[in-house]
Amino acid sequence: VQLQASGGGLVQAGGSLRLSCAASGRTFSSYFMGWFRQAPGKEREFVAAIAWSAGFIYYSDSVKGRFTNSRDNAKNTVYLQMNSLKPEDTAVYHCAASPGATCSGGGCYGPGWYDYWGQGTQVTVSS
Repeated sequence: VQLQASGGGLVQAGGSLRLSCAASGRTFSSYFMGWFRQAPGKEREFVAAIAWSAGFIYYSDSVKGRFTNSRDNAKNTVYLQMNSLKPEDTAVYHCAASPGATCSGGGCYGPGWYDYWGQGTQVTVSS
């Protein structure tokens, strides 16, 4: 699976962006998809994850209520709608894919659970 993230940019605090992650491969619909972000000098941080059926979606506490994770298996694309952005959301956002079927034990919250990664897209939120 190859992943290509896009949609980042510069936005003022309170604004919105929608990230997209396009995937190649016939089996995209069976993959668990995650979003992580990494700010300079910080570790990679879990943002959101979505099961293959979109029946289960997970968010970090820091983005819950502001970000919405969705997927379109027909388009091999996963989306991250980011609203009410804050300066602390500034980071490089990466999408990732895992063949795992469920997030049992919280596996989907850790970067090591994912086998495939996109190159990242920069999100900068100005105050």
